[in-house]
Amino acid sequence: MGNENWYDTDEPVMLSSLEHYDYCPRQCALIHREQTFDENIYTLRGRELHESLQEEPVEMVGDVRIERELPLWSEHLGLIGRADVVEFHDGVPFPIEYKYGPVRSGKHADLQLCGQALCLEEMSGRAVSRGAIYHFSSRRRREVNINTSLRQRTLAVIEAVRKLMNEPELPTPVNDRRCRNCSLSDSCLPAAIANTRKLALLQHALFVVDNVT
Repeated sequence: MGNENWYDTDEPVMLSSLEHYDYCPRQCALIHREQTFDENIYTLRGRELHESLQEEPVEMVGDVRIERELPLWSEHLGLIGRADVVEFHDGVPFPIEYKYGPVRSGKHADLQLCGQALCLEEMSGRAVSRGAIYHFSSRRRREVNINTSLRQRTLAVIEAVRKLMNEPELPTPVNDRRCRNCSLSDSCLPAAIANTRKLALLQHALFVVDNVT
């Protein structure tokens, strides 16, 4: 469970930071701690997509109420953010997270969706057992079970993000395939930093000073 007294010393954790942290802790720190954000084709199109969701915030489709860009929060867990879309089926929330970019194999967005479910449970008093990720570019909607395993993973990441926000240094850059489509590559400089550290290790190996007695 989350820290009962998180509000004594910490700011709320943003729901979007859960996906960012699970994908790359350094990306999460740059965005949410250093307030660094650069645009690329995926972020620009994603922003346009989210702006389009604001045009009709509430809609009824049959017996289902649909709310868009719904503010969410959890006092217990110290979470805050928004849900792209929440369908209410007989009063039971069904959150839907919209993504524009390529589908990521790690299902990092599932944590953000689970965080939304945890907020909705606290706000509505109703159990949220399912949600969905909608990939706009492929028009695919993937349902996600908000099960015990995902909840535990999400709670662990909430605490990891909270700890990250108080760390004095940025996490080490990963410098792998995750960096290819990252909008923060120019700010993060993963290859340059990795090469600098590699060079430092090589220099250390070249010059070994013997202790003289």
